[in-house]
Amino acid sequence: MKEINVNEIIEKIKNLCIDSNYYISSDIKEALDRNLSLEKNDLAKNVLAKIVENSQVASNERIPMCQDTGMACIFVEIGQEVHIVGGSLEEAINEGVRRGYQEGYLRKSVVADPLDRVNTKDNTPAVINYEIVPGDSLKITVAPKGFGSENMSQIKMLKPSEGIDGVKNFILNVVKEAGANPCPPIVVGVGIGGTFDRAALLAKKALIRPINIRNNNEYYSKLEDEMLLKINELDIGPQGFGGNTTALAVNIETYPTHIAGLPVAVNINCHATRHKSITL
Repeated sequence: MKEINVNEIIEKIKNLCIDSNYYISSDIKEALDRNLSLEKNDLAKNVLAKIVENSQVASNERIPMCQDTGMACIFVEIGQEVHIVGGSLEEAINEGVRRGYQEGYLRKSVVADPLDRVNTKDNTPAVINYEIVPGDSLKITVAPKGFGSENMSQIKMLKPSEGIDGVKNFILNVVKEAGANPCPPIVVGVGIGGTFDRAALLAKKALIRPINIRNNNEYYSKLEDEMLLKINELDIGPQGFGGNTTALAVNIETYPTHIAGLPVAVNINCHATRHKSITL
């Protein structure tokens, strides 16, 4: 049995909140640089260059790469041999978010009630997803989610008879309707299967998978590549100015489902696709 004190968790969460907002991940940086060299539209090329420059400025000056520093989405993989000591895990996570957003000068965007709209002033509570896994480690991923992209996401309960064509059409239609709103080039997370809620979670989890790692199932890996090609043929382009770089990647995650259902969720992320992880 491994013991982990909540004070260590608080400190790690705080740093993850700050770092994920200041520093773009290497896989995203590589994709931006690659698409900058491949982009054929001059205006789109200029926009991509500004996006790359913005990420460099954020990193060098330790400031957020975007004014919307997001709602903190936390993924916790806790080993069944881990014992959290010194307090509540959930309270520790929220305290880490609180400190990160205060000390990192990150915008506080969370309201306590969806209709009363009173700001909590510290960006808590976070949205926390727990998964019990074998072993004695604790993996924490912080993924700040801006709502320019979150608001463009959709879920649909397809009929099984709609099959793969229904899935493809739904993904493309969601991206078309989103247009320039989610600050393209985007990353598209897709969840297929499970139930209404599981499909949405799968789509969200797909966004924290590095975009240079394809689905380990060859069928879905090919589908990811096909949908990326089709999305980039839409000519939405960087920030909606046209071009062949509408998306950097399509990540698909799946789960078994009911014989009568085919749930599909599309969770769109902006080009930054912020997330940082640590394992204790």
